[in-house]
Amino acid sequence: MNIILLEKDELFLPSSDERAKHIRNVLHMSVGDSFRAGVVNSVEGTATIVSSDKAGITLAFTASADASELYPLTLIVAQVRPICMRRILREAVSLGVRRILLPVSDLGEKSYLSSSLYTEGEYKKILLDGAMQSGKTGVSSVSILPSVQEAMEIAEGEKKILLDNRKGAEQLSQAALAGKSVVLAIGPERGWSEREVELFIGNGYTPMLIGGRILRTETAAVGGTLLALSRMGYV
Repeated sequence: MNIILLEKDELFLPSSDERAKHIRNVLHMSVGDSFRAGVVNSVEGTATIVSSDKAGITLAFTASADASELYPLTLIVAQVRPICMRRILREAVSLGVRRILLPVSDLGEKSYLSSSLYTEGEYKKILLDGAMQSGKTGVSSVSILPSVQEAMEIAEGEKKILLDNRKGAEQLSQAALAGKSVVLAIGPERGWSEREVELFIGNGYTPMLIGGRILRTETAAVGGTLLALSRMGYV
C-alpha cells in the first residue's frame, strides 16, 4: 500500500481491517504518527492517528491535494475465471483505467457470476487494493453485465478497439490514440464468438493485435491497457 484510502467521512478502521493491519504491522505507526492518505475518488492528504486500541484506529485527516484523475480508457473484459479476474481488476485500477465493463460472453461460463468475487462484493476490495498500490485516489467504476450487447451500449469512447488475432488486424502499438477517449474490448479464455466479433465490428470497433501471439485474457488486459495508455500519451 503506497497510500491508505478512506471512504468519505471514514475515520475509524477496525483492527480486522487490512488497512489497520498495514498501519500497525508494516508502517509500525502509533498514536501521533502521520501517513499519506486519501479519500476514494477525491482528495489526497495526510492522516494522523488520534487513538489506537483493540477495537481499531481512529484517524484525523487533512486534505492537501486535489483528486487523482483516471485516464479516459474503458475496458470491456469478458467474464473469465474469478482467480484471473481478480488479477485483471487489481492491475486495471492500478494503471488508472476509468471504467471496467464485465459482460457475460457467448463462450464464457455464466457460473462465474455466482463467485464470491461478485456475490459478496469482493471485487470492491480488490479495486481498493489496486488503487492503494498505485499511490493514487482514483478507483475505477465497475459494471457487471449480462451480455456483450449491453456493454457496447454503455461504453463511450472516440476510438473503439477489439483485441482480436484475426489476419489483417492492425497492431495496437501503432494505433493513433493521442488525445482520444478509448474503449478496449478483451475476450474470454475461449475468445469472442463469430457473432460477437460481427457485433463489435458493426458497432464501430476496429480489430487490433498485440504482437502475433495468442495471449491469456489477463496478459492481454494488462498488455493492452499499457499499450493503449502509451498511444494515448499517458505512459
